[in-house]
Amino acid sequence: MVYFCLEEDSEEEPKLKYERLSNGVTEILQKDAASCMTVHDKFLALGTHFGKVFLLDIQGNVTQKFEISSVKINQISLDESGEHVGICSEDGKVQVFGLYTREGFHENFDCPIKVGVSANRQHLTTKTLLLYERNWLNRWKTSVLHEGEGTITNIQWRANLIAWANNVGVKIYDISTKQRITNVLRDNVSLRPDMYPCSLCWKDSTTLIVGWGTSVKICVVKERNPTEMRDLPSRYVEIVSAFETEFFICGLAPLADQLVTLFFVKENSDHMEEDFCARPRLDIIQPLPESCEEISSDALTVRNFQDNECRDYRLEHSEGESLFYIISPKDIVVAKERDQDDHIDWLLEKRKYEEALMAAEISFKNIKRHDVQEIGMAYINHLVEKGDYNSAARKCQKVLGKNMELWENEVYRFKAIGQLKAISQYLPIGDLRLRPTIYEMILHEFLKTDYEGFATLIREWPGELYNNTAIVQAVTEHLKKDPMNSTLLTTLAELYTYDQRYDKALDIYLRLRHKDVYQLIGKHNLFSSIEDKIVLLMDFDKEKAVDMLLDNEDKISTDRVVEELADRPELLHVYLHKLFKRDHSKCQKYHEKQIGLYAEYDRPNLLPFLRDSTHCPLEKALEICQQRNFVEETVFLLSRMGNCRRALQMIMEELEDVDKAIDFAKEQDDKELWEDLISYSIDKPPFITGLLNNIGTHVDPILLILRIKEGMEIPNLRDSLVKILQDYNLQILLREGCKKILVADSLSLLQKMHRTQMRGVRVDEENICESCHTTILPSDMAKSFSVVVFHCRHMFHKECLPSPVPGMQFCNICSAKRQGPGSGMLEMK
Repeated sequence: MVYFCLEEDSEEEPKLKYERLSNGVTEILQKDAASCMTVHDKFLALGTHFGKVFLLDIQGNVTQKFEISSVKINQISLDESGEHVGICSEDGKVQVFGLYTREGFHENFDCPIKVGVSANRQHLTTKTLLLYERNWLNRWKTSVLHEGEGTITNIQWRANLIAWANNVGVKIYDISTKQRITNVLRDNVSLRPDMYPCSLCWKDSTTLIVGWGTSVKICVVKERNPTEMRDLPSRYVEIVSAFETEFFICGLAPLADQLVTLFFVKENSDHMEEDFCARPRLDIIQPLPESCEEISSDALTVRNFQDNECRDYRLEHSEGESLFYIISPKDIVVAKERDQDDHIDWLLEKRKYEEALMAAEISFKNIKRHDVQEIGMAYINHLVEKGDYNSAARKCQKVLGKNMELWENEVYRFKAIGQLKAISQYLPIGDLRLRPTIYEMILHEFLKTDYEGFATLIREWPGELYNNTAIVQAVTEHLKKDPMNSTLLTTLAELYTYDQRYDKALDIYLRLRHKDVYQLIGKHNLFSSIEDKIVLLMDFDKEKAVDMLLDNEDKISTDRVVEELADRPELLHVYLHKLFKRDHSKCQKYHEKQIGLYAEYDRPNLLPFLRDSTHCPLEKALEICQQRNFVEETVFLLSRMGNCRRALQMIMEELEDVDKAIDFAKEQDDKELWEDLISYSIDKPPFITGLLNNIGTHVDPILLILRIKEGMEIPNLRDSLVKILQDYNLQILLREGCKKILVADSLSLLQKMHRTQMRGVRVDEENICESCHTTILPSDMAKSFSVVVFHCRHMFHKECLPSPVPGMQFCNICSAKRQGPGSGMLEMK
């Protein structure tokens, strides 16, 4: 049962959760009151005001009961093993005994006693701190550790360190060295120690947390440097944190590097003269060197909190787990750290559904009380209640997963609230599919109100999701009301395509001039259906239509296309032009026809066609070009037919373009053409200028200059002459440069040949005379011999060579080779 109290509008999540310790505890506290409790990893030990001690399991069930006294139990202590218990009561009785043995220690004192116990030591406190130790004879030895500073109200033992509090302050004693190592003074001496007792808690073996009144100190026991010891204890205490709190401290416990603090709270009232006791608070605080930071604060509604004082509350904790027990006379509350389920509970309570869903997805292996899908459904319900239907539909895709039943329920819910459109785009259309009626219901909804949305769904949804025939019939009915609606017609064509009724789909696409018609034809091989629709396809998009026809010549022949386009020469030209570009040989029989088509519809490509075509009838082409006065094309045809002089004449007379005439003469490289060009230009000064600037490398310019009439004014004559001279100088420089390179290369090669021929030649037993074919070296190397080795690597005995010409000697074999293949010497080889 969770019953802590926070501000109602608080947006901060609590750090702890609470529940009452019930079962046997409830019955005990109805008749008695709790005075103290200690916690072990295995069980709990509860002391009451009527002198009883109960051993409890973690759920609060009683496992053992001890009648110790008739008055209040002051303290219960357990050793680390949980096998020995020490109990002291208000009437001075002290008992230490084994829970599973008869071994025990019993003593009566004349004053109330506080007790701490370990396996073989007890320390008893009144105004004197007594240490009982068992010696090797199994007898008890008593030592006085401290006395004379008033009543000792609390004592805590950890390893070899004992900490206790009296009226003056807190002392720490080291059993191993038998030295008292510190005295931490009490800050607020005005508070009664019996009403506001000191709280002590060991965080670890060297860290002691002290809470007294409103003051908290954290003390760390440290080893002293041996050089500083002298007469000082080997250890000392450093206070690493000290701060004041707002309320009175009832108990302390560590939580990692933070503190769990139980506060006693008194509040003022306008209707009452005195302060009254409010609900105790359990805070988590972060200690700082001189202050603290509050992490969380919970007000606890314990039973009879109005009647309790600070001394009535205690805080115990289990070191093995993050469990904290708040003990009051009539109630015991267990606080524990919140887990992921608690975190999700809080998020759901605050209607933070998206965060709750995310937390559940991340920790789905660790949550026990929640289901990811249930949280997701709660989130969807919340979004629907808010009217955010699009977000709710989007979450369905993530939350509902593969649960068909949940999907269909949600679809019908969205239909009931008139939001089928919102959920349509998130319906499963992959491996998981709903019943066809679900998809049909949504399509009918769109068909009534949104043609564009309907068309989008038809494009996106696979055709097998729904009954295609039923949807086609529905679309047909709507087209009766609006027969020219392009959206419905396009969608109907797509439905026919799904149903493999391609002829009907093709008719609609052609009627609409839809861009997908070409894709439909190619994908479903509908070429037999379009043989009589080629003109229609080309009127729609000539480029796409021609590309499609050329890519599928095996399905629609060129002859068939030409036949269909016979009455539309402009379209026929586009088709034949692209066919010619792809392969000149495929349309040879149409080249003659193409001449007229190019001349009529595409003159810029006529001349390239004439150049590339090898099957074009030149006479027919020349006739057409002359009729239309196509000079450039006529010039090309005349030159191709061998009538270059007539072609040059047309350039000069009709085009009057000296540069083109010069280029033509250069291409033909005919002296007679150059003579005709000079003769035609000699009385035309602009032409002479052009010739002077361009013929220097083909014709001697002097021939042209000598034929110029005296007194003729020629534009830019000086510049032309300068250019001729510069061209001449450039030619001379090029010749000289080439000569230098040739000489340098010849010298380099000669030197290389000389170095090669100067190298030694290896001669051994494997070499033979090229004349007598015996070994070149004699078997007896002691005898003198003479060998001739030529640079060509042919070797001869000197006596085997014919008599040489004085001063010169040549290899017979190589000399014979230079005489030609019929050489007798070559045949001997």
